[in-house]
Amino acid sequence: MKKARYYSYLCGKTIGKMNERLILVTNDDGYDSKGMEAAIEVARAFGRVVVVAPETTQSGMSQAITMYNPLYLRRIREEEGVAVYAFSGTPVDCVKMAFDYLLRDERVDMVISGVNHGSNSAVNVLYSGTMGAAIEGSFYGCPAVGLSLDDHGADADFAAAVVYGRRIVGDIFAAEVELPLCLNVNVPVGSVGELKGMKLCRQNRGFWREEFYRHEDPRGREYFWLTGEFVNGEPEATDTDEWALANKYVAVVPVQVDLTDYRQLKNLTKVLK
Repeated sequence: MKKARYYSYLCGKTIGKMNERLILVTNDDGYDSKGMEAAIEVARAFGRVVVVAPETTQSGMSQAITMYNPLYLRRIREEEGVAVYAFSGTPVDCVKMAFDYLLRDERVDMVISGVNHGSNSAVNVLYSGTMGAAIEGSFYGCPAVGLSLDDHGADADFAAAVVYGRRIVGDIFAAEVELPLCLNVNVPVGSVGELKGMKLCRQNRGFWREEFYRHEDPRGREYFWLTGEFVNGEPEATDTDEWALANKYVAVVPVQVDLTDYRQLKNLTKVLK
């Protein structure tokens, strides 16, 4: 077999038989979040679902792992086709626990992370615990999809995320895809009928400008709250995830782990001698 690996080759008969598939679901908002229920709804259309998700909110944890504290796993519920576990670690810890312990004797066919409350477009992909988990899942030889909804509201409507999540997962299962594969999928606010479809696009070159608000507690000790504003570094570009979201398209960005700046690698051969 050549170096490139293909999902249909690894999974064999799994693609043709839904009841033999195993989908791992995780997130960074916690096992009991509204977005988790939406992710389960996406996953259970394609096979048996095992959820290993954080006990509490772990937003902004990126690829963080727990090294100096004990970790606790507990089963929350089990019903036909779905088992839900809460884990005391980070989103990446959850993926590692699933693959290296809980499901170590089984073959996981896909990892779905989300559905996140809030967009993970542009530079947010680097901070996101949702995407940290999805990227970690792709290390284990199966496709991974991070799903996010561009809505932080407690009453956010995840219906469109479920519809498009199922469409994307179904397309992956139906095709021959080269591994590793990790998708960063961001769904704009709106009903299914309001959205215009999907756009394969690239990551926007935006960034955050943070601001710290200083306060004092009753004992006179200073403390800070972090806030900030996103700056779109290329507002005129029409091929980015930020443009897609702003124009009511579901943004689909394939992401990779290799952070090498190949342009600078070439340029620096003239500088560093």
